[in-house]
Amino acid sequence: MPEFVTPPPMEPGDRVAVLAPSSGSARDAPHVFELGLERLREVFGLEPVVYPTARQGDDFLAANPRARAADTHAAVRNPEITGIVATIGGSDQLRVLKHLDPDVLRATPTRFFGMSDNTNLGLYLWNQGIVSYNGAQLMNELAIPGELPAYTERYCRRAFFEESMGDLAPSEEWTDEPTTWWTDPSQMDESPTYEPNPGWRWAGAGETVEGRLWGGCRSIVEWQLAANRFLPDADALDGCILGLETAETIPEPEDVGATLMCLGERGLLERFAGVIVGRPPTRSYLTEPPREEREAYRERLYETVIAEVERYNPDAPVVLGVDWGHTTPIAPLPLGGRVRLDPNEERIRFA
Repeated sequence: MPEFVTPPPMEPGDRVAVLAPSSGSARDAPHVFELGLERLREVFGLEPVVYPTARQGDDFLAANPRARAADTHAAVRNPEITGIVATIGGSDQLRVLKHLDPDVLRATPTRFFGMSDNTNLGLYLWNQGIVSYNGAQLMNELAIPGELPAYTERYCRRAFFEESMGDLAPSEEWTDEPTTWWTDPSQMDESPTYEPNPGWRWAGAGETVEGRLWGGCRSIVEWQLAANRFLPDADALDGCILGLETAETIPEPEDVGATLMCLGERGLLERFAGVIVGRPPTRSYLTEPPREEREAYRERLYETVIAEVERYNPDAPVVLGVDWGHTTPIAPLPLGGRVRLDPNEERIRFA
């Protein structure tokens, strides 16, 4: 396992790079993009510096993975930049990784914030021994309409300005309401509808475990397995904590189970000391089933995860329904950071 470094925290007033290492969306939804910049300024006291890729459309970004890598390099090299925030996720950041220079990234470790497809870059940084933050993404997490959830603000403040995330607690309420405001600027002042959070669900073994977090968006982990070009050495995962969350594509529970089966058949799932699962979204702009169907889907997914972990790694505790991933609110989780899972106290604590 590499020697890990957590990049220095930012301070209010610092300049933070905003760029698109994955897809665009700022061109299609400028009102969402501008709200994200406003939140960085007015809520967190940071000064966003918009890099060229941030305002490019999807066609340009898809045709120019090297430009996305170049913006990343430029932000890291800039001595005035203390953090990097990705605009949005996508589906092809895997194509960018071969254009990254690990020496540049290691020379000046910089806090990186991004999730979904940006899991690729986070896992690339993991291989270099650099902690990054899976979350605090600009357009879908910081630019929530209405009021920014207090939960999201609290944990983003920790990720931005503190050395450690400390103790994690469940949110009081949550939502996966489809983002209709994305195409309707008139809805930007209306907060989504929230529902009570039932809290986390613990399963698996009951022993307390601790290790470095590895993982992110489930589909990206699967693509990394399929490409088999940027995975860490298997031994580097010994004793780590696996983190998985599912995207708004609403994968079938059987597909999530298949990802875990592939990790198991490669001899990787057994290496993890524990598993963290983000709360899965159950609806999107493509589908909005009734509440009872959504609750049944979530239960099926949880049971599938529990069964696959039990099959390959019965000694691992599993915590499900964590406020992380593609629902709201969120806590950015530090990939490469050390986390302690205590099933008896039902406690998650980051060092």
